[in-house]
Amino acid sequence: MGKITEYSKEELKQLEKELLVKYDEYVNAGLKLDMSRGKPAPSQLDLVNDMLGALDTYTTESGLDVRNYGVLDGIPEMKKIFSDTFGIPADQIIVGGNASLNLMFDAMMRFMVFGTEGNIPWGRMDKVKFLCPAPGYDRHFGITECLGIEMITIPMTEDGPDMDMIEQLAAEDASIKGIWCVPKYSNPQGICYSDETVKRLASMKTAAPDFRIFWDNAYGIHPIFEDVEVLNILDEAAAAGNPNRPLYFASTSKISFPGAGVSFVAASKEMVEEIKNIMTYQTIGYDKINQLRHVKFFKNAEGLKAHMQVLADAMRPKFEMVLNKLEEELGGTGLLSWNAPKGGYFVAVDTLEGCAKETVRLVKEAGVVMTGAGATYPYKNDPKDTNIRIAPTYPTIEELEKAMEIFCVCVKLAGVQKLLDR
Repeated sequence: MGKITEYSKEELKQLEKELLVKYDEYVNAGLKLDMSRGKPAPSQLDLVNDMLGALDTYTTESGLDVRNYGVLDGIPEMKKIFSDTFGIPADQIIVGGNASLNLMFDAMMRFMVFGTEGNIPWGRMDKVKFLCPAPGYDRHFGITECLGIEMITIPMTEDGPDMDMIEQLAAEDASIKGIWCVPKYSNPQGICYSDETVKRLASMKTAAPDFRIFWDNAYGIHPIFEDVEVLNILDEAAAAGNPNRPLYFASTSKISFPGAGVSFVAASKEMVEEIKNIMTYQTIGYDKINQLRHVKFFKNAEGLKAHMQVLADAMRPKFEMVLNKLEEELGGTGLLSWNAPKGGYFVAVDTLEGCAKETVRLVKEAGVVMTGAGATYPYKNDPKDTNIRIAPTYPTIEELEKAMEIFCVCVKLAGVQKLLDR
């Protein structure tokens, strides 16, 4: 097919006719396929069904009855699994419920209502701003937008967010209170932060004394093709003299059950105490029965990582199929670019400028639901209208192959029509 962006008008018109014939066939087929979010497939969830019957006792090693009140910050056995898995001291971990997003929202609300380290609560300030690397996670942006916090888009590079821009903005503006980070296999591009990026985030000068890094390590143990080592922000911040700067989040949402997983927030000992002092008015503690279920099923960090290898083996064919289909249908055409992620849950692609929304619209009309174009940017405003997030995990391999066929045709059709309009 060659480089379509260099086709003549006549060649583009002929290709458009051919593509419209294919596209109409898909529309008339009445398909209903879902690639809208990074949900585990039912076959993935089946791998942990035995967890539901894993409890043969209701007491922990110390004799605590998990059916009753007590233990605000999580049972020790669950803390140990997270500690050994992520390399964080157990006394710096608070175990939460099924969603790390809940812990992130709570953290943001505490800063808004109570402030931190004796500083003015963010909610009492005239203006609060947050740095938002993009393409990024739409639910992060949703939290900040919900709370009326102004979002500043930070471009992503192959090493993580643009640190020159971050350092300049954070150093000169005290209303900038923090940054969202997905440091490993980032959502949606699959980028892993370099050592230099992590060190600069940990050590940079900030005008706000209460600047916070929301470190959402959602895919910290989700390798598919290669496990990449990313520096621990808690260690780096402590070494740089800023131990209270990061809040570290993760969960088992895409490891066990999204609806019944276990999450955690980790921070310096001082920050953990600050969190617990407010939590004590909020809850008696999270679901300890579910925590013990996870402990009985995974047993230890090694068991958890072994299960992740099983999941990686199950997901790899889907990612391989997506990447192969993109290369076969769109490689060298000039209509689409993409990163080949080493892990995580997504494949991010970039269309010709001004084609992402139209591509997603065409795909939807042909029976495939995808994440909305623009969702990976603050305020859903992709300035170039190029980024689309592909979520391969939920459909069966057969459904995914059909969805990718449709997607590739739609990318070509939107691109060709854009070129014809020039």
